[in-house]
Amino acid sequence: MISELYQKNATADKLYLDPRTKILMCLLVSTTLLSGSPIGYLKIFHTILSLLPFVFLVVLKKLRAVVYFFVLYLFALFVPNLLAPYLPTWFNILFTGIIAFSVEIIPGYMMAYFMFSTTSVGEFIAAMDRMHVTKKLTVPISVTFRFFPTIREEYINVRDAMKLRGIGSFRNPLMMLEFRMVPFLTSIVSIGNDLAASALTRGLAAPNERTNVSNIGFKWRDYLVFGSLIIFYTLYFIVMYKQKVAI
Repeated sequence: MISELYQKNATADKLYLDPRTKILMCLLVSTTLLSGSPIGYLKIFHTILSLLPFVFLVVLKKLRAVVYFFVLYLFALFVPNLLAPYLPTWFNILFTGIIAFSVEIIPGYMMAYFMFSTTSVGEFIAAMDRMHVTKKLTVPISVTFRFFPTIREEYINVRDAMKLRGIGSFRNPLMMLEFRMVPFLTSIVSIGNDLAASALTRGLAAPNERTNVSNIGFKWRDYLVFGSLIIFYTLYFIVMYKQKVAI
């Protein structure tokens, strides 16, 4: 899988970010949004972090993903407030609260999607080796990089095969569930075993230091991101401190 942000054309080259930069942004967005409900001016900072994944996906021209996540985000943002007054308490606790909590989860998931879709396995392993991360963490995550795209391809293949046989209509959901999901779940087990064997064959868990041809390194774009993050979080903690003092 070749990184979409490391091509030789001028447009994509201007977007290239080191995998470590993308991992840092993913962790910061997720932890900050999940840290708690913002009050006062902190809502502005949380709004900026929530919009950041949308900006990256728009730049990458993943418009279908942008529309999907945007509709999902609006649903989680507005629907609980509209339905909560008219629903029983037990339903709000079980379902409405979970939907409302998704507002903080969706941007972090989008950043993870951005990182996975724009980073090759080789680049990720090279970045982990540069940070001296243990293989016990690197190998499972690197296998995950190929697991989800392979599952998607397998699901599409099963769906197309069922359509050729005339199976797949929602008019008969039980038949669709049996003839589509059963082969799909069976394929998932086989995919997991194949990817684990592939990782062992490639020597990902070898104790010796591996060579890597992936060209990674911090460029001016990464330093620009680091500088922006330092400024952003400096202002964030200043505002947070002033609000605590005022309270």
